[in-house]
Amino acid sequence: MTIDNYDFSGKKAIVRVDFNVPLDENGNITDDTRIRGALPTLKHILDKGGSLIIMSHMGKPKGKVNPKFSLAQIKDAVAKALGCDVKFAPDCADAAEAAANLKPGEVLLLENLRFYPEEEGKPVGIDKADPAYDEAKKAMKASQKEFAKKLAGYADVYVNDAFGTAHRKHASTAVIADYFDADNKMLGYLMEKEVQAVDNILSDIKRPFTAIMGGSKVSTKIGIIENLMDKVDNLILCGGMTYTFAKAQGGKIGNSIVEDDKLDLALDIIKKAKEKGVNLVLGIDCIAADSYSNDAKTMVCPVNEIPDGWEGLDAGPKTRELFAEAIKPAKTILWNGPAGVFEFDNFTAGSRAIAEAIVEATNNGAFSLVGGGDSVACVNKFGLADQVSYVSTGGGALLEAIEGKVLPGVAAIKG
Repeated sequence: MTIDNYDFSGKKAIVRVDFNVPLDENGNITDDTRIRGALPTLKHILDKGGSLIIMSHMGKPKGKVNPKFSLAQIKDAVAKALGCDVKFAPDCADAAEAAANLKPGEVLLLENLRFYPEEEGKPVGIDKADPAYDEAKKAMKASQKEFAKKLAGYADVYVNDAFGTAHRKHASTAVIADYFDADNKMLGYLMEKEVQAVDNILSDIKRPFTAIMGGSKVSTKIGIIENLMDKVDNLILCGGMTYTFAKAQGGKIGNSIVEDDKLDLALDIIKKAKEKGVNLVLGIDCIAADSYSNDAKTMVCPVNEIPDGWEGLDAGPKTRELFAEAIKPAKTILWNGPAGVFEFDNFTAGSRAIAEAIVEATNNGAFSLVGGGDSVACVNKFGLADQVSYVSTGGGALLEAIEGKVLPGVAAIKG
């Protein structure tokens, strides 16, 4: 069953979306990419005569009610995006009456699912080392099933359109699917597109294949780096992890971010790339700053000769050229993670150079997938999101899919 051949007329659809959008200090949405991404699915259900029960998480409230993470803050934005009124259920576990009263074309937004520990299914207030932890975990799993069953009871059909949480076996992303038969559960348009985009990267590779991995830590990317080693022709490692590689090779990195316990791992990655014939592209120069600030004094220097008291905050001009040389001829491109502290306007050059090279390659016929919150924020900031092949809404889910892991949110529907 797919969203296109299902008859939504007169049906209540409970749809898991990923509306975990960034908010400023006044509760205003600073990037509505995830809301816009879910609109085709939500509007299709309404257009076909269904009513909508929208559920999502926001932030990490750790199983407790926290106004800072209330979805009430985004209700009006969702209503504006959908072009209709949106009702709000202030307690996602006590919304049966509100759901039952929905008429075709009406929309109900549930409060943050993670206000309940049952959503994530993790025992609260007990350490894993505690002898009672296993029993607490068992009890929580039983409670999680009840929570999922309650959510399922609100609707006739379940649609998962939240790729950003597809790697989590949570009540609303996987467990809930157990309470719908095969004809009444399906993936939304966004999920289908995300799964297809990953398939294009992993199964339908046009060469050369260039992957760009940025971010501050090697440790958070090691799984995907190792999996990509067997697939890519060029692997660019940039961002904060640059300085771990520089130090591992005997360089001086000043105050730059570094994982001192991952120096051997960095050397091992260099060795593996050589053994597998992968062109590993690392930064050779950087924009160093005398403080972590947009207004800091800056200098261009080699990544292995950063003076004491200075830190690398962006890729240097020679490095940007190296990156572009590896990206522009590519026919398959994956980008996850910025090349510098792009949040500061004075340190966007590295990330912008990557984005512009990807756009050029895309114009020349490459399939380009940009994924992960910071990379998405980059292409949005530079106004280039519509000039790459696909912008993924899922950070962790995308990485785990590319690592080759089964995503519970997909498996719960597709088996």
